[in-house]
Amino acid sequence: MPSAQLPRAVFAMDPVHLPLLFPAPLQARLRQTAEIDPALVVRDFADPATAPALARAEVLITGWGCPRLDTDTLAAAPRLRTVLHAAGSVRSLVGDALWTHGVAVSSAVTGNALPVAEYTLAMILLTGKDAFTHRERFRATHAQPSRAETAATGNLGRRIGVIGASRVGRRLLELLRPFDFEVLLYDPYVDTAEARALGAELLTLEDLLRRSDIVSLHAPDIPETHRMLDRDRLALIRSGGVLINTSRGALVDPDALTDELVSGRLHAVLDVTEPEPLPATSPLYRLPNVFLTPHIAGSLGNELERLGRIVVEELERLATGLPLAHEVRHADLTRVA
Repeated sequence: MPSAQLPRAVFAMDPVHLPLLFPAPLQARLRQTAEIDPALVVRDFADPATAPALARAEVLITGWGCPRLDTDTLAAAPRLRTVLHAAGSVRSLVGDALWTHGVAVSSAVTGNALPVAEYTLAMILLTGKDAFTHRERFRATHAQPSRAETAATGNLGRRIGVIGASRVGRRLLELLRPFDFEVLLYDPYVDTAEARALGAELLTLEDLLRRSDIVSLHAPDIPETHRMLDRDRLALIRSGGVLINTSRGALVDPDALTDELVSGRLHAVLDVTEPEPLPATSPLYRLPNVFLTPHIAGSLGNELERLGRIVVEELERLATGLPLAHEVRHADLTRVA
């Protein structure tokens, strides 16, 4: 394809992510598909140094650290027609101006969903074996657990409650299929037949919390889900139950959750919290029934290349006149994580 026909593209993100998202082979594919300067990465749409490139840009390749895409973006990039996001959700990135202007938006959220679902599956299996409790006890006693201490341990028939049939939630439901779990689902946009096809029993949120041994959060962070697990709903989870949160800390009342965990009634695996990170004085760092990780469930390290590959494939489709495979619709953002 002659160079003049290639779409003009510009990177907009924190440049620290660029080498992992787009290693050399993907950079080569990008240059074959678009006019793009890999040394130019926009952090500020008002930066005069990047103004000429933005003025010509038809495609923005965005990632973590990209400025919010709003009226300033359209002013700086009047020819913009497509945004290809090499990360997860675009909910907090794309302003209404881009949607009303008709800019197409694609996201690598499906690629980012996979490691989150994998992390969650790993934590479900480990908490079902009560691995974290046994680890703490083994550290202290150096002794094998007694039969009494393992009587409630095991994954056979464990009831797993999945809150949200988002992309992560659906991928997790796929990963749960080979195991001997009873899978429960809450999602107001899913009907009984679809839930059954996903391998789950559809329940109300309250019934899911009452019946689950392990509850995993995969709902989006929108006003309707803010503090969806409040003090009353957390109290519905059985004593000894586990809450796994890889979504957003805002979905859970932090004070109520802290009280439940300090009391020892519940266990938790928390990759996200509110605030994030927790203050150094938080008791959750020291509780044996809490496993905290620093927001690592999503794509990290070599997993970032998967996101870059999705973006390159989208750009190749765009350059050959094919529709985007991972386009995000404005309406999707009310329910897609």
